[in-house]
Amino acid sequence: MSGKARVAFFDFACCEGCQLQVANMGEMLVDVMDLIDVVEFREVMSEKSDDFDVAIIEGSITTPHAVERIKEIREAASVVIAYGSCAAIGGVNGMKHNFDLEDIRDYVYGDSKRFFDTIPTMAVHQVVKVDYVVPGCPVYLPEFIQVLKCALTGLPYRVPDDAVCVECKLNENVCMYERGVTCMGPVTRAGCNSWCVNNGNICYGCRGMVTNPAENGQTDILEKYNIPLDLVQNKMNMYNKVREVEETK
Repeated sequence: MSGKARVAFFDFACCEGCQLQVANMGEMLVDVMDLIDVVEFREVMSEKSDDFDVAIIEGSITTPHAVERIKEIREAASVVIAYGSCAAIGGVNGMKHNFDLEDIRDYVYGDSKRFFDTIPTMAVHQVVKVDYVVPGCPVYLPEFIQVLKCALTGLPYRVPDDAVCVECKLNENVCMYERGVTCMGPVTRAGCNSWCVNNGNICYGCRGMVTNPAENGQTDILEKYNIPLDLVQNKMNMYNKVREVEETK
């Protein structure tokens, strides 16, 4: 893109944690501020604009209105970046697929459900073309900056398809399984620099599953530590239900 790119941030069904992550990025923002002009970003500014080059989307698509809105954004933008688990893979909102939609509306809204229409949760790419994806809950800021730079220069970016365990080994972390807790690192896409495990937490699978998980290796791990397969499947369900539904269609 020639000149400063006009960048707009939009949110759909989400907690807006990724926007907060970007808003708090501090010095890393200096790397790109000379290249962009932020024209809409609800978490940090009140101004809005219909004129933008790059649309950065947070949140999954869960209503008919959201479908219309994301299509309008796609039509206006030269580049669309889906960032955060909700936008990239459906995220926690995908757990809605575990239940009947009408039952959910009854449970959440009761007698007022007629005012709140809903549809099965979709990631952004299931509705419109997405040019770049930054998974994670929230996004890992170095990766977000890298993707934004790729978008501004027209270079491709592909989310790593290795397991988080690869990064854990490089960071010399003690395996969470050795600590007696179940971790989703063996089947989750890398690219976050094993951020959660570095800070003493488990991997929750928020970046989505690797394309070809090492099923035999994962089975060996579960057997070694006497962990039921159902437990792992339920944990992966938290972020990856939309993918599971999409693959069964």
